Amino acid sequence: MNRDMSDVTRARNGRPVHHWRRDVVELAALFTAVAVADAVANLVGHGPGGPALLVISALVLAATAGFHVWWARRPGHAPPVTDTDTGARPAVSATRQAGTGADASGTGDRASTLWRLRTTVRDEPGSLAALCTALAGHRVDILSLQTHPLADGTVDEFLLRAPGDLIAGEITRAVALAGGTDTWIERADAHDLVDAPTRVLGLATRTALDAAELPLALRQLLGRCTIRSLPAHPVGGARRPETVPVEGALEDTVMRLRAPEGGVITVERPYLPFTPTEFARARALVELDARLGPRIPRSQDVIALPAGDAITVRRADTGDLPAARAMHERCSPRTLGLRYHGPVGDADRYLNHLLSPRFGRTLAVRTASGRIVGLGHLLWDGDETEVALLVEDAWQRRGIGGELLTRLVGMAVEAGCESVYAVTQASNTGMVAAMRGLGLPLDYQIEEGTLVITARLAAGQGDAVTAAGWLSSAGESGNAEAP
Repeated sequence: MNRDMSDVTRARNGRPVHHWRRDVVELAALFTAVAVADAVANLVGHGPGGPALLVISALVLAATAGFHVWWARRPGHAPPVTDTDTGARPAVSATRQAGTGADASGTGDRASTLWRLRTTVRDEPGSLAALCTALAGHRVDILSLQTHPLADGTVDEFLLRAPGDLIAGEITRAVALAGGTDTWIERADAHDLVDAPTRVLGLATRTALDAAELPLALRQLLGRCTIRSLPAHPVGGARRPETVPVEGALEDTVMRLRAPEGGVITVERPYLPFTPTEFARARALVELDARLGPRIPRSQDVIALPAGDAITVRRADTGDLPAARAMHERCSPRTLGLRYHGPVGDADRYLNHLLSPRFGRTLAVRTASGRIVGLGHLLWDGDETEVALLVEDAWQRRGIGGELLTRLVGMAVEAGCESVYAVTQASNTGMVAAMRGLGLPLDYQIEEGTLVITARLAAGQGDAVTAAGWLSSAGESGNAEAP
């Protein structure tokens, strides 16, 4: 065992390590100090001017000490940081203290703003780093980042938290100086804080439970866009949609996907082109819907009418087509005319489209014997949402229409719709009364005898959402009384 190893071993065992060279140096320093002190004492005691020399030496030492203290306390002459300290910790502490004071006064995080930003950068090393550096220079925090590879670059999509006094123009200007092109920015909200994988899985789950959720899921996946479902065989002799390849088609701001039943789903976003990544996500969601086939939640609700009759309300689809046609046969021509605004003989032709979950949601009211006596439709119409009601003559004026309409509006609120509209005739007092019974702000437009009533929905329409809550929980049933 060498000398160094023995020293380490002795130190670990608690015994101090001594070296004879260090002892000799300390002893020599001690003798030197004694000799200097003796020489100074002889000079002061026996030399000429000894006391004056002693006083001058004391004054010089006091002045030196005072100058040293003054110099050390000057701003900018603090002791240097150690090798293990980067100097960043004091800055972080100062930031936290400032943030604490801001939060206490009601500013701080409340003054920040969330932004969604998308820009195209060159696909080369350092491009993203330059972008992040430019954002950091404006005190912008990057909360999340998604990349969309392109053939000649990369689209980077950011969720940013910026100071409240930083406007969008300053952010886009900084991005442009850092090399970003085709930059787009808009305000974000708390819903955007959910990471992309979690959001996609949630949308896939909703689509798996209900085929009517596909258009809504696509809209939440792709942002503000217009979605239209075109049937393979349009009703009323309308022109058939153009054939779409099995893999779909992407054309800048428009994507077209083949619907499971053979129609076409068109998605348009004029303000922002789609990326191949977004197209692949949308196509995967449509393929999932096609593999699962037709499906709707089988929840139902039993309602006691004021007259004492019990009815059941549940979702309906194309499997209820025979029962819906039988209800048409029991309805009077006037009732069918008020509902379909056209020849009564064409009423049955619309049912297959109306009952398809691809174009919206339908509620059916059944009696104890199983007959359908009322239908309520919530139809996706691009950016808008239509509501429509049909109640068999013998069951009108019993509150069925109001009950259906309340539930349809609740479903619209749950889907994030801002408004719903109903197309009827000015003479249809029942539909007008049902819309007024919602207690929502209404807009009326009358053109050539056709009345369009638009209801503006509030985000917190609690009663309507509660009334429709059972529709989201498959396999549950309940009892209620109709108003």
